[in-house]
Amino acid sequence: MCPSCHEARPAHAGVHWPTPCPAGLVPPYAVGEYAGALRALVLAHKERRVLALARPLGELLATSVAASLATIGAGAPVLLVPVPSRAATVRQRGHDPTLTMARAAARTLGPDVRTAPLLRLRPGVVDQAGLDAAGRAANLAGSMTVPAPAVRRISRRCPRAHVVVCDDVLTTGATLREAQRALEAAGVRVHAAAVVAATRRRSAASH
Repeated sequence: MCPSCHEARPAHAGVHWPTPCPAGLVPPYAVGEYAGALRALVLAHKERRVLALARPLGELLATSVAASLATIGAGAPVLLVPVPSRAATVRQRGHDPTLTMARAAARTLGPDVRTAPLLRLRPGVVDQAGLDAAGRAANLAGSMTVPAPAVRRISRRCPRAHVVVCDDVLTTGATLREAQRALEAAGVRVHAAAVVAATRRRSAASH
């Protein structure tokens, strides 16, 4: 990371509600607006495979996760559940950026935090780029699932874990809300969502 980008990295995170907000969405935390240096970092890692950025982006994601956990106290384990990517997209990019960032965030936060890639995408989901809020919601409705064996493993190993859904960017909230729905349908309670950045039309106002 260049010195100017390093200096521009936000040190704090807050709740960034999308407008309009999907009904029932857990509080989504972000370190800042998806613009400038933050946008450049995310795109370089995601689209140009600058894999060395996984660590600093993971540290930013960790800042969002830590903010989401500030009200619950210490002691309970934490599970970071990255939103899934389409298999074709992962093949095209050559890596899974959200999973990589979530793992880096877990390492930053310490041994009580683990990454749990529980979510799977059903066939038929198309690329979200260019879709408006309604289109994204329709594209993702019912698109994610959690295999029962994965839930059983998590229930045995981390029965009291606080679950945080993770993504790189918050746009309309449709992806985070679908991930939350799938996890809760499988019996996994979701505490919050954490991302690196929220798009320009999002605001850090109360919901």
